[in-house]
Amino acid sequence: MSEKITKFIEEIKSLTILELRDLVKAIEEEFGVSATPVAVAAGPAAGGPAAAAPAEEQTEFSVILKDTGAEKIKVIKVVREVTNLGLKEAKEVTEKVPSTIKEGLSKEEANAIAEKFKEVGATVEIK
Repeated sequence: MSEKITKFIEEIKSLTILELRDLVKAIEEEFGVSATPVAVAAGPAAGGPAAAAPAEEQTEFSVILKDTGAEKIKVIKVVREVTNLGLKEAKEVTEKVPSTIKEGLSKEEANAIAEKFKEVGATVEIK
């Protein structure tokens, strides 16, 4: 790897999450590219056993914090409320996004928790 690229990578490592998000957006706009992964449909061979079996419905869900938004203190309070973590641990969770907040939830529980985060301006994902 060239010295120029190494310096660039070191500079990127020093950016905050918000600065990284802005950098990605700027690169996408400047070069007309997208950082979104492209899914390639690769279905099973026709008549194969997988073609006959229906997909199992997901029964357990996880809530993942993607972005804290502008109200980080409110997000920390919600993290503490739904996880029973201490202040320090909840703060660490909000600083290291994406973070899995809770796992093994029903769809209703996951949606209820996600709604609490959305109310304080955070971005979450249910998987």
